[in-house]
Amino acid sequence: MKKILVYSLLLFTTPIFAQKNLTPEMLWKLGRVSGETISADKKSVIYGVSNFELASNKSERNLYSIPLLGGASKQITNSLGSESVVKVDEKTGRATYSYKGQLWEMNADGTGAKQLTNFKDGLENVRISPDGKYILYTKDVAIVKNIASDKYKDLPKSDAYVYEDLNYRHWDTWEDGKFSHVFFAAYENGKIGTETDIMKDEPYDCPQKPSGGLEDVIWSPDSKSIVYVTKKKYGKDYAQSTNTDIFRYEIGHQITVNLTDGMVGYDTQPAYNYDGSRLAWTSMAEDGYETDKNDIRIYDYKLNQCYNLTKDWDETVNSFVWSADKSKIYFLAVKDGTEQIFEISLGNDLSQTTGKNIKMLTSGRWDINGIVGQVGNTMVVSRTDMNHSAELFKVDLKTGTLTELTTVNKAAYADIAMSEVEAKTIKTTDGKDMLTWVIYPPGFDPAKKYPTLLYCQGGPQSALSQFYSVRWNFQLMAAQGYIVVAPNRRGMPGHGVEWNKEISGDWGGQAIKDYLSAIDALAKEPYVDKDRLGCVGASYGGYSVYMLAGIHENRFKTFIAHDGLFDLRSWYGTTEELFFANHDIGGPFWAANAPKSYQDFNPVNFVNKWNTPIMIVQGGRDYRVPVEQGLEAFQAAQLQGIKSKLLYLTEENHWVLSGQNGIVWQREFFSWLKETL
Repeated sequence: MKKILVYSLLLFTTPIFAQKNLTPEMLWKLGRVSGETISADKKSVIYGVSNFELASNKSERNLYSIPLLGGASKQITNSLGSESVVKVDEKTGRATYSYKGQLWEMNADGTGAKQLTNFKDGLENVRISPDGKYILYTKDVAIVKNIASDKYKDLPKSDAYVYEDLNYRHWDTWEDGKFSHVFFAAYENGKIGTETDIMKDEPYDCPQKPSGGLEDVIWSPDSKSIVYVTKKKYGKDYAQSTNTDIFRYEIGHQITVNLTDGMVGYDTQPAYNYDGSRLAWTSMAEDGYETDKNDIRIYDYKLNQCYNLTKDWDETVNSFVWSADKSKIYFLAVKDGTEQIFEISLGNDLSQTTGKNIKMLTSGRWDINGIVGQVGNTMVVSRTDMNHSAELFKVDLKTGTLTELTTVNKAAYADIAMSEVEAKTIKTTDGKDMLTWVIYPPGFDPAKKYPTLLYCQGGPQSALSQFYSVRWNFQLMAAQGYIVVAPNRRGMPGHGVEWNKEISGDWGGQAIKDYLSAIDALAKEPYVDKDRLGCVGASYGGYSVYMLAGIHENRFKTFIAHDGLFDLRSWYGTTEELFFANHDIGGPFWAANAPKSYQDFNPVNFVNKWNTPIMIVQGGRDYRVPVEQGLEAFQAAQLQGIKSKLLYLTEENHWVLSGQNGIVWQREFFSWLKETL
């Protein structure tokens, strides 16, 4: 094993006498910072801070402003609820913001707040046109009658659903026949005119479900058209396709045009340059492959040509913004286990824009996971690392230097002992180099031996970078006295497109070998107690836990699986986004030549070899990995007499979103490890 880099936010020798190790309760008290926008005078940044109150099990979010040159922040909203900025008037400096479904307006310093609208059903995903004359928003519209009480008016108390096609449920909700549509209307100082549904009678959603937002619908710079993202498919076709398209609706002519017709993968995140001469968006080539290489495409209206700017760049794009002067595009992408800012220089002839025009602007052991805005050569971004939740930073676009802007959690972290985060390179069984993050307990003493956890990432194509989670939090795990081993195994972005692709159809193959290579290499270190190794993970990580439980050959002393796939056959029969199962597993189990995954890589086929304590966590409203997966695994462990525990979260989906449930999750997680490891 070769050590390539050590990044110490707290050196081994640093005294921590006055500091405490992180606890779940301390983690949930941290403020959650997210950027909003740059002020009209370009001198300040508006951002939001959410604070969670455990007793009420609720989160409160307010808006703040801080000078770009640094200085004290100022709270500019204090109403009970959550506020978000809709638009900043470049002439007056006043900000329009959303609060409890209505629009409000205030001065840049938070004074002079007044309510503008009193819209009956509330407003969601609001955008005001650049000329200020129109407003767009989204709301649900009843299109299909799936609810029996709607179908049979004489049975109003029936709670039955009736379906004749697939996609009868998605993520954590059953299909009720309502679809989110885009509306627009004339707008003047809070008065909304007659609304127009630009998706009238269509059984399609914008924003996209389950997690689409404002990025799915924009105005053109001339305020004459609306550009939006949707997947115009229904039923079985919807469930088996990722073919979203970008549509332009012309207000004057009331005509809709498909701008990405013929592009069969995900097309998302449309964004015009500032004069509207070019439209950029992110695009995937393959239908059904949700983590295909994501490229940046540009359509040049003057030349009537479309260009793929990143086609020969060997990574995948997360998100992007135009530079203020239209000469560049800045984008975020994962590279070698971190998320950084990249730059594409644009010329008049976009056919000459290749991978050689792409420049990595920042580097370091952090994730830059959001771009707030740009002023001259300064960009405001959101940054995390494995020891710190998000704060806003300034980036010098000439040098790549980062300077901290907000310090919302600085006082809290001053009392919290940090962990050392180390990057190791480990040889895999097929002779390749694999980046593996190792997180050490605070006050780590290499002369001692520590229990060690192998962390299995979900996705399976999600990046394992310098993220900071309130659930799968490496700092919290290390603070309880565990070394955490987190490999960038096969399937993760940031190590080339081929590395990213290799997991599809091979879930239980090389990726599982990569996990074993990582834990075997670390087990040779004198400070790792090889008799106290555990394995934890969620989603595909939970699947990995189930697989390893059957083949680990007594390496591990305990397992924890959260919303993991236990039986690929029953999973294929109950999951909702079938395009994912078709691509990554290979299709249905009843096919004449059924994919090998159902036999060779199906955890249920190895359950007779289970012999190790296992804790199973299952969300009751998880329709991506439905409830029978966790229940089957728990029942199999119990009937074989294996020490096991089931944590069933009745109202949680694939995540754990409730604060009190999150605390329960962490208490049960660590009590299980204490008991079994």
